[in-house]
Amino acid sequence: MADKLRTALAASALVLFLGPALHAQGEKPAAAKPAAAAKAAPASHSAQTVSHLEEAIKHGKLGHAGVLVEHAQVALTHAEAAQKEKANPHYEAAIKQLKEAVEHGKMDHADIATKAAEGALEHMKMVK
Repeated sequence: MADKLRTALAASALVLFLGPALHAQGEKPAAAKPAAAAKAAPASHSAQTVSHLEEAIKHGKLGHAGVLVEHAQVALTHAEAAQKEKANPHYEAAIKQLKEAVEHGKMDHADIATKAAEGALEHMKMVK
């Protein structure tokens, strides 16, 4: 009985470790994939700010103040970088709102932090 159990465990381990490799054999090799996908340009700081703001707002509406703060801080970093690249009063206003969102999120005021993040998003959408 113990031998059957050992055999079954060994077979399971083989499937667990070799299964992904065997499955991947049907895929094209990495070198055959288009080079454009590998060299895709990173998203702009403005786009990254908007993306993280949208995530912050989504989580803020769910009451996840901690996750809101994480995304708002990343959005703030990108907004500040965008402002350095090209000054714009809407970046400045978004940065102010993001700082408020982070501050209130850290105090677990998800509702107030969400409103501040929404204000920042509105300013980001006005950047030209």
